[in-house]
Amino acid sequence: MSPARAPRPPRLIFLLNSAQRRLQQWMAVLQSEAAASGEPAPTPAQAGLLFVLAKEDGATMGRVAQALDLAPSAVSGLVQRSEALDWVQRRVSPEDARTQQVWLRPAGRDQLAPLHAATARINTQLTAGFSEAELQTVARWLRHVQQLGGPTVPGETDEPR
Repeated sequence: MSPARAPRPPRLIFLLNSAQRRLQQWMAVLQSEAAASGEPAPTPAQAGLLFVLAKEDGATMGRVAQALDLAPSAVSGLVQRSEALDWVQRRVSPEDARTQQVWLRPAGRDQLAPLHAATARINTQLTAGFSEAELQTVARWLRHVQQLGGPTVPGETDEPR
């Protein structure tokens, strides 16, 4: 009789990449459906920007980049697109003329309630069928993966947005 083979470990890299791609596709569909009403609907990246500014209005461009885990050049374009929709405004910092701060405009603030509701619905679907303990394990593993590439964002939490 041959010895029992150990079970094959899950294909984590494939699963993570596939899940991330599918989540982006799903989020794009939801964003398109929201935009079908005729009003511009924030992309996931724009929603992230608005959430950051709701907590830290007047954040510097560097702080936004850090909070969203994006390259500064990506934040520049993101802020520029959001400014064109009058959701945010960039201003030179009064303390340092080389630094720009980003401020939430009333139209951007108006996006927050629907974004929070949409995020809650999405999180409900993402977590359906999993126990709290399972979700904590998934969150712990994802934080572990984030840390493999370098330090995490200071003050980062797992709280739903």
